[in-house]
Amino acid sequence: MPSFDIVSEIDKVELRNAIDQSNKEVTNRYDFKGSDARIETGDKALTLFADSEFQLDQVNDILVGKLAKRGIDVRCMEYGKLEKVSGNKVKKTVTVKEGLESDLAKKIVKMIKDAKIKVQAAIQGEAVRVTGAKRDNLQEVIALLRKEIVSDMEGGFPLQFNNFRD
Repeated sequence: MPSFDIVSEIDKVELRNAIDQSNKEVTNRYDFKGSDARIETGDKALTLFADSEFQLDQVNDILVGKLAKRGIDVRCMEYGKLEKVSGNKVKKTVTVKEGLESDLAKKIVKMIKDAKIKVQAAIQGEAVRVTGAKRDNLQEVIALLRKEIVSDMEGGFPLQFNNFRD
């Protein structure tokens, strides 16, 4: 039976390259000379550092531009609160969302069942597996999800449809 998986993941190598390029641009830019602006990485979080809130926004703009050039969907970034560090310096934590949360996975399964398309959807960890008798039904599900989840939901949510098997 044909099947595919609905996932939300990012390419870690491309993310690392985008962060490295952003740091390089920040160190080379004239308006950041002598400042402590940089991007540090953690497990699933990035930390943006700068001397002022304006510079922090500039660092964020550079990062978003590099991510977009590398094909990483910027909707997977969840921004934390602006925090004051020593003196006038500020930092902001950015969490990289990866995998489908259980609420969203349940919403996807319910949406597929409500559409009355002849397929079965099952939650498997941080992915949803959709199986059906016909390939056309699976393509209908992909079109439905692209329309509903990816574009309409509060700025959208990055979904990928992979592991398509006939």
